[in-house]
Amino acid sequence: MNHLKYYLAAIFAFATWGTFSLVLRPLHEYSSLDILFYRVFSCAVIMTVVSILFRRAKVKENVRHFKALMKKEKQKIIGLNILSSILLTGNWFSFIYVMNHVSVRATSVAYLVCPIITTILAFFILKDKLSKLQWLSVFLSAVGCILLSYSNLLDMLYSSLIGSTYACYLIVQSTNTKFDKFLVLNFHMILASLILLPFFPTYSGAVPTEIKFYVFIEIIAVMYTIVPLLLNLYALSGIASSKVGMILNINPIIAFILAGAVYHEKLDFVQILAYSIIFIAVIVFNGKEIFRLKDKNIVVG
Repeated sequence: MNHLKYYLAAIFAFATWGTFSLVLRPLHEYSSLDILFYRVFSCAVIMTVVSILFRRAKVKENVRHFKALMKKEKQKIIGLNILSSILLTGNWFSFIYVMNHVSVRATSVAYLVCPIITTILAFFILKDKLSKLQWLSVFLSAVGCILLSYSNLLDMLYSSLIGSTYACYLIVQSTNTKFDKFLVLNFHMILASLILLPFFPTYSGAVPTEIKFYVFIEIIAVMYTIVPLLLNLYALSGIASSKVGMILNINPIIAFILAGAVYHEKLDFVQILAYSIIFIAVIVFNGKEIFRLKDKNIVVG
């Protein structure tokens, strides 16, 4: 039962992201860059205000911990967090652009590709150990993605770009666990804001005047950015990045259902078959943990 809370955190985070289209599509008339600018700036302001008002002690504690590190370790920590901010910024922009200008389905495929990339990177870089059944699930996921690529190769290229940036972010965060998660994410948001700030005067559109825009941006900032990312970081502190990556498949499965049920995007037999195979792959990959938790609940009962 010790790992159950980490699994639940990952499941809730990715299930939330699966419904992202519900709050993003109402903003389709706004440019992708405008949505990205206001999303990141809002996250940075909200988290910084919370840190200053309610987390001063934690800030001081983490600053002392950073100062006590060796110079080489400090450089490594700074480098990891700068890289994380760049990866997040790239992931968000590509996701918003594809969601509003290509298709919802393409974004859902992105997070089907992402677990495969994450698992392979975790195996080679983090030395995560995988059983034969887990390798089978990776193979099944790859088969599902290949089936989807036959229907639209361009969508797969967009999907691979989105998935790769987030897969790399997960791998980096697996080694970035020495500081408070809220402050780490706050740091990422501030850096992401600084990365985007020079582009804002030139590439932003007219200042939005509709109250709808700001309402949806704040919902996106809190419920679809800060909360899921914190849960994601929490999950990574307790279970392997390969497992978190495979649970990520919940996101595109929900997005796929919404694409057909809500947005009436055309879904053919091959796509339904591909998503079914990937859903089975998720169960196979985490089957050992699922049945272990079930057995423990029976024993406790």
